[in-house]
Amino acid sequence: MSRQTPVLHPDWVKHAEPIEGVERIEAWFHGRAYAMHRHDTYAIGRTLAGVQSFSYRRSQRNSLPGNTLVLHPDEPHDGQAGTAEGFQYRMIYIEPAIFQEVLGGRALPFLEGGVTTDPRLAAATATLLQHVGYTLEPLEQSDALADVAHALAAVAGVPARRSKGDFLAARRARDYLQVNCARIVTLDELEAATGRDRWSLSHDFRTFYGTSPYRYLTMRRLDAVRRMLLAGTSLAHAAASAGFADQSHMTRHFSKTFGLTPGHWLQVAGGIQRG
Repeated sequence: MSRQTPVLHPDWVKHAEPIEGVERIEAWFHGRAYAMHRHDTYAIGRTLAGVQSFSYRRSQRNSLPGNTLVLHPDEPHDGQAGTAEGFQYRMIYIEPAIFQEVLGGRALPFLEGGVTTDPRLAAATATLLQHVGYTLEPLEQSDALADVAHALAAVAGVPARRSKGDFLAARRARDYLQVNCARIVTLDELEAATGRDRWSLSHDFRTFYGTSPYRYLTMRRLDAVRRMLLAGTSLAHAAASAGFADQSHMTRHFSKTFGLTPGHWLQVAGGIQRG
């Protein structure tokens, strides 16, 4: 009996809308994907399926599903499938100037191997490496970029720089986010409300409140959702009223924060209150 040749799906690349110096793609390739080339940005990605092989700094690298790729600006590299099945991956392209603003003049982080399994980078890149159909809010992207920059610096061994921070600016940001949590808050308006640039403000907020501005905003939205659900509001209406893009967006954040879906949480919390 002859063995059937597997059916190969066509190669494809999907692009998200570029936002403030950050490009996001998701792609599937078989065989040779692209020849030697280089970017003037960081290329940071995650292999989703198959074996993603590439030449980088005079060696052949292989990235497996779940691995994080970090290609430094201006470093030549190519790309090809490591097996006949092909490979799928997501990638973000970040201008070095953005990391430099976050790191405040420290050396740009450099990872020699191009592929890492470090959990700090896996966690820090999770937000930016979501599917390209997901639209990031301005504060969400800013927080994620700061997370990636600091994680890269930590993994690369870049010395940390301590600063006291501006408590009044952090408090103004907290008050502003509290009042405006049910809508999208832009970075420009938060800078105007606090008198601090976005990266300094991100540092201030983490220093004095132990979390990032976007996570704080998300928690206030989730507080509102829980109040509305207990009052009998539907999931879809609660999500929209609290400022989430849709019900699935709210459910994802709710489950990640509380460890329960909104419906399950309501069953438990409603039962406790009635009891």
